[in-house]
Amino acid sequence: MLKIENVTVKSEDKVILENFHLEIQPGEIHALMGQNGAGKSTIAKVLLRDSHYDVQGMISFHNKDLLAMNTTDVAREGMFLVMQNPIEIAGVSNAELLRTALNDRGKNTGNILEFHRELTEYCKRLELPTSFVHRDVNFNMSGGEKKKNELLHLWMLKPNFLILDEIDSGLDVDSLKLVARSLVEYYEAYHPSILVITHQKTLLDILKPQFVHVLKDKHIIKSGDFSLAEQIFQDGFGASTMRNGETNE
Repeated sequence: MLKIENVTVKSEDKVILENFHLEIQPGEIHALMGQNGAGKSTIAKVLLRDSHYDVQGMISFHNKDLLAMNTTDVAREGMFLVMQNPIEIAGVSNAELLRTALNDRGKNTGNILEFHRELTEYCKRLELPTSFVHRDVNFNMSGGEKKKNELLHLWMLKPNFLILDEIDSGLDVDSLKLVARSLVEYYEAYHPSILVITHQKTLLDILKPQFVHVLKDKHIIKSGDFSLAEQIFQDGFGASTMRNGETNE
């Protein structure tokens, strides 16, 4: 589904990633871990075609050249990013944005009653007031409300590839459990591929990624199964990623 080969990323002549490789197959859950400033969020921005980055190498998504796409093209292919700090869009309601996005992808929303019924049902699942259907996108919402609002979009748009960039940041315990439970339900319903970027143990304990990667020195220095994440939470990055000098790119 997603294949990244020998990618180098620069911003204003500064090399952020170099010789970066990652491959994610349909239905797989991958966690990308690393210390602050390692470049984890850069991956998410590159995949969604942020124009501030100069990218060299090869990235394919659904066997198409992702680097030849713009952000709209990537979204149409089914990639969805939940950011650490979702942006506010004043003057555009959730209903307006979602109807436009669904129509753009050929999913006709001509039946307004059915469209609003589905929206309000997902609001209830996410413990959001049904008034959020008509609220401006993420505008004047708390951090937790913004994350739930992003999941409202997720359930409506039904993407096949999720990037969760520190979705757990700023959430209290109850909100984090609700968000994680909703993500598990979505995975069980639609089996998307997921790339999780996080520092937190709770989210990974619930999502249980099959693959864990450690980003350091501009590339992935070690990959493993979920036990690698458990080692990191117990011992920290230094001890668990470089034990016996082992690397696994």
